[in-house]
Amino acid sequence: MPLVSIIVTYYKKKKYILKCLKSIFNQSYKNFEVILIFDDNDKNEFEYLKKLKKKFRKITIYKNKLNLGAGESRNKGIKLSKGKYIAFLDSDDAWHKDKLKKQMKYMIKNSFSISHTSYKIVNDSQKFLAKRIAKTLDHNMLIKSCDIGLSSVIMKRNLFNKNIKFANTKTKEDYVLWLNITKNGKKIYGLDKTLLTWRKNENSLSSSTIRKLVDGFIVYHRYQKYNFLKSIYLLIILSLNFLKKKYL
Repeated sequence: MPLVSIIVTYYKKKKYILKCLKSIFNQSYKNFEVILIFDDNDKNEFEYLKKLKKKFRKITIYKNKLNLGAGESRNKGIKLSKGKYIAFLDSDDAWHKDKLKKQMKYMIKNSFSISHTSYKIVNDSQKFLAKRIAKTLDHNMLIKSCDIGLSSVIMKRNLFNKNIKFANTKTKEDYVLWLNITKNGKKIYGLDKTLLTWRKNENSLSSSTIRKLVDGFIVYHRYQKYNFLKSIYLLIILSLNFLKKKYL
């Protein structure tokens, strides 16, 4: 089976990183490498990760000289990777033990270059909050609602180039990537199997409503090149769809 490069970005997640790494190294699919980008300035946490590396030997840790943010850190990880396929796992999320095996089988059998899976959402106490069902998505669907859990995605490395990469935004850096990938008719295929546990952390940037609104506008106006009014219109649609998912 092909080599899968797993990109993990780290920023102040000491509480969760051990469970994250265990979920990687317990995978039934064994042909992988782990590239961990340390985007923090806490020396104690870096020393903790170095201790974990002694246990999980297939990890390669890269320490950013300056804080780059999640998007640029993932771009760096992709450049350093060797695998034909790239998978992403945020350091506070965790995979089902057959995640790579089932998803790689699904992709190879159908000749898909990118896919995502269903996932469950839990809070900081591991209490179940909701479930998201993976569907096959095209650009017109994604432009109105971002229904992809980053940590569920596997994609071929050759999809990336200087124009198709993570954005340099505080949040929604992955949304730009999905929109650019699907812009020319490509689809992101959904595997409806719950293979990821996604943690909702109330203190994270992704939980900041104002930050999300600002970055949503940036996605449409700066990255998708829509005019001001269309960007505002799409932002309203995106927000309404988010609220619909949140309260249903």
